[in-house]
Amino acid sequence: MKIGILTSGGDCPGLNAVIRGAVIKGDHIYGHSFLGVKDGFRGLVADKVHKLPRKQVRGLSRQGGTILGTSRTSPFEEGAGGADRVKEVMAKHGMDAVIAIGGEGTLTVARMLHEEGVNIVGVPKTIDNDLSATDYTFGFDTAVAIATESIDRLRTTAESHHRCMVVEVMGRHVGWIALHAGLASGAHAVLIPEIPISFERIVEWVRSAQARGRAPVVVVAEGFSLDRDSTGGGSGIVNPRGVDHLGRPRLGGIGEALTPMIEQATGIETRCATLGHLQRGGVPTAYDRVLATRFGAAAVDVVTQAAWGTMVALKGIEIDTVALRDATSELKSVPRTRYDEAAILFG
Repeated sequence: MKIGILTSGGDCPGLNAVIRGAVIKGDHIYGHSFLGVKDGFRGLVADKVHKLPRKQVRGLSRQGGTILGTSRTSPFEEGAGGADRVKEVMAKHGMDAVIAIGGEGTLTVARMLHEEGVNIVGVPKTIDNDLSATDYTFGFDTAVAIATESIDRLRTTAESHHRCMVVEVMGRHVGWIALHAGLASGAHAVLIPEIPISFERIVEWVRSAQARGRAPVVVVAEGFSLDRDSTGGGSGIVNPRGVDHLGRPRLGGIGEALTPMIEQATGIETRCATLGHLQRGGVPTAYDRVLATRFGAAAVDVVTQAAWGTMVALKGIEIDTVALRDATSELKSVPRTRYDEAAILFG
């Protein structure tokens, strides 16, 4: 078989490890050949396709980013040609199937293409860890590790100046990164979109930490919004850049909004650090390299079995397959029980 591979949506550490795992196993075990599709689904519309031999993926597991490039383009955007254009480009190159590596948006497009008759298999990628059909996605562990190290570094300067530090992390509408990084770094408060928290409660946690001689650290997910009862508001702080290609708001700014509020309410000098795309960059952790490699190898098995319209997923410690529709039907939110066990340590 001749298999196309693309990476779409936001980049994250581990993408290259998926590519390597798929190409090496596909070549060595099945005798498949591979084509690299440049810049995500844009490449299937603009016909940016090239050979992807085994020698080109050597040593990729430790490399961040993606050698194929990425974009947030969808074949179903106006004027892109939809599934018919994708089929046309695939036929031109003799491409029998596509492995699409991406998050919710990418896998939704993959599902739509499958429903239009395109042979496609998905691999879950997101630092947010918000896909409900898999226990973990690669990229998440790296993002948490980067956020944890950053908070550790910020803590030393905060303690030197007796300041409160507000650290904003990514995650969109879920709080997995904030929760894990906050727990790992010993934060005094973690604020996530799933759990409404009043400003008064935040102030209480900050004051409690200061009273024990600590420099308070507040970790806030970009999608968090204050409890309506405490502010009269309740809407998330949305970055003025507007919305993305799927019409979703580009989140960000809640950390900067909270910082002066905390300083005014507590009298503690307070600073904000927004980690932003630092969480996406750099080399993947060992865990993400292993998981991404396993996903890539498993995706080739699924393609060989012609199990179209499915996605590889992690269930416990085993790799399984699920329908793309199940993979994109619901976000995986932080359960209340997980937050409550962490909140015992706050303040």
